[in-house]
Amino acid sequence: MKHKKTVIAVIVLGLSVAAIFLYLRKGNGQPISYRTADITRGDLLISISATGTVEPEEVIDIGAQIAGQILKFGQDKAGKTIDYGSVVESGTVLAQIDDSLYAADAAQAAAQVQINKASLARAEADIEQLKARLVQAQRDWERAQKLGPSEALSVTSYDAYQAAHEIARANLAVGRAAIDQARAAVSQSEATLRRAQRNLSYCTIKSPVRGVIIDRRVNIGQTVVASLNAPSLFLIAKDLKRMQVWVAVNEADIGKIQPGLPVSFTVDAFPGETFRGEVGKVRLNASMTQNVITYTVEIITDNSNGRLLPYLTANVQFEISRLDHVLMAPNAALRWIPPAERVAPEFRESSLDAPGAKGSREEGQRASSRPEKSLSDGKKHATLWIRRGDFLEPLRVKAGLSDGAMTEVQGEGLKEGTEVVLGQQAQSAAGSAGTANPFIPQFGKGRGR
Repeated sequence: MKHKKTVIAVIVLGLSVAAIFLYLRKGNGQPISYRTADITRGDLLISISATGTVEPEEVIDIGAQIAGQILKFGQDKAGKTIDYGSVVESGTVLAQIDDSLYAADAAQAAAQVQINKASLARAEADIEQLKARLVQAQRDWERAQKLGPSEALSVTSYDAYQAAHEIARANLAVGRAAIDQARAAVSQSEATLRRAQRNLSYCTIKSPVRGVIIDRRVNIGQTVVASLNAPSLFLIAKDLKRMQVWVAVNEADIGKIQPGLPVSFTVDAFPGETFRGEVGKVRLNASMTQNVITYTVEIITDNSNGRLLPYLTANVQFEISRLDHVLMAPNAALRWIPPAERVAPEFRESSLDAPGAKGSREEGQRASSRPEKSLSDGKKHATLWIRRGDFLEPLRVKAGLSDGAMTEVQGEGLKEGTEVVLGQQAQSAAGSAGTANPFIPQFGKGRGR
């Protein structure tokens, strides 16, 4: 009898321990805590981010067409020596190259023109002399023909007059050819002179446009050598009041970029200040870097205040779409899937009607709140979860555009300030939040985005 009581006591003790263990496994009696946020109303901007460079709208590269040493720089409109930032007008002298050799070539070419012109004048004078000789020979020959070979005119004389007439005619033709040759020589020497004078003019580097010097690439005393490529001396921006931003856009996003699309961008030089612009054109010559294809997009922006400087790095936002004064929910609220046992009993059957395997967690996955099939207006069905006592109640909504953090939502009973669940907050055995790993990102508790 005593042994039987001992067995019963052991069984009762075992059942008590099992009950305590199950109680502790169920959650130690502590209430479930959730991370929540409120539905907000505001403006939602859908954008594509990229990085670009601020560029002058039109840049002129001033080069040298001849070789020589830089002797001096010109002066800008303020009377100062040409340098970085100098404002120049069209025709302003930028630099002077040593012209001694080219001046000598021009003088030599001019002298040759005078020589050839003198030769032409002589040839023209000779032709008149040859014409006179031809007239005399013509008359002598005509008289000889009237007399003919006779006692008054020997055969020898007759032949001499005839030969003299033929020679005079030939000499006149030669004289006319000499005139043509002299004229061609004059034309050739004049062309050589024009070329020498043009090379001489190249020694004076002038600005072809009105603008601002943004780069000076030579110094006084430096020798420039023009061979196959003209050496660059100055870089002139025609108008710094209109700037461009050149942005490299990934091929996955380029289809959304169209001319006229509004753009906002910032530069590190002016933190907190936002500049506006619009897409001007999309260049078709794509480039590939490490198997990534990008297209260059030109953004036009106004720089009337002159704050934007050439070649600043710009952080660009292409404004693909903008929604004003709409209800927004955090993306985390749309992605979160509650366990099936946390769903209010009256909603479990309707919320867990998607196909899937059975089981507490798998049934929770069947209550997915991810956006589903697209609707005719481009929106998708989605589910938000709100707290009702100890359970969660689903709130069916339509999810629209998203900026990556917030999503436009619409639904019956949905209003600004509605509290939605972002996820479940872990609890310690003492009923307080568990100790968080300092190396794991922590999300805000309670309300708030």
